[in-house]
Amino acid sequence: MSLSPDQGTQYGNLFSYKYYLRPLAHRLYGNSSTTKVKHQQNVQKLLQILFTNGTSTTWDMAKIKFHNDISAIRTKEKEYRRLLIGRTDRGRHSPGVLDVGLIVKDGKSYKKGSPSDQYRLSLHGILYCLDVLNLSHKDVEKMVSKYSNILPKIFGKWEYLKSIIEDDVYKLQILSKGLLLDNPNLVKDQRTPLYELMSYINIKYRRYYESISEKDLAEQISYWFYTYLLYQRKTSKANSNKTKTHLGVQKLQRVFKRDIELSDWYKEFFKEAENYYKDRTNMIKNSGIF
Repeated sequence: MSLSPDQGTQYGNLFSYKYYLRPLAHRLYGNSSTTKVKHQQNVQKLLQILFTNGTSTTWDMAKIKFHNDISAIRTKEKEYRRLLIGRTDRGRHSPGVLDVGLIVKDGKSYKKGSPSDQYRLSLHGILYCLDVLNLSHKDVEKMVSKYSNILPKIFGKWEYLKSIIEDDVYKLQILSKGLLLDNPNLVKDQRTPLYELMSYINIKYRRYYESISEKDLAEQISYWFYTYLLYQRKTSKANSNKTKTHLGVQKLQRVFKRDIELSDWYKEFFKEAENYYKDRTNMIKNSGIF
């Protein structure tokens, strides 16, 4: 994977998260908040600090626990720095959380005079936290307020979305576990293009498995989020009548009705997918095989 010189780390698309980074992070840092491994506990504490507090220096992170105890802050700061950048012991380097891609550098702080690196969660780091840490809705709300500029089409519209889709705003946790991303069972619902749109999201970003910009990854996650609203685990009897509009479609329509900018953005993606499938259908028809 390529290295971003500004962020000091690396990450790929959602497939990369599901099949590479998530399994790696589970192995290194645990797949549950109840882990008994000390190193995993320490990393998870570090991630939760950045999850709820946003961009911070190692000094800022250490002060959260020890406040005005300067000696304790310095000791904790060194520990956090080792967790972030890893360590080299007898010529062997152990990767830090920054190397893995759960955390990125985010500019400099000059509060202490000399410049200090600032850190925050990457989008993959946010997904890992949603996947593994035992987070409350209150914790998620804190995170959203700190990272609204990183995922603007979701976190930047949080209160608006909550007013319409209520607890469905928390469904990014589904994505954090790698679910409903490339599941062929999505095709079972024949009343919406859920399977086709989810498949096209993967097609659109397939070339970015090894490296993707944060902006493009945010777009991919956002497309998944709004497309997911089409998903209905069970079709109610009231909605089984084919003359009625699908509940998932109704939900999307309510979201887009009051936000024209969001509607235009998703419509462009929708048309792009529509044209892609038309072209593929024509290719099959004109292949001359039969």
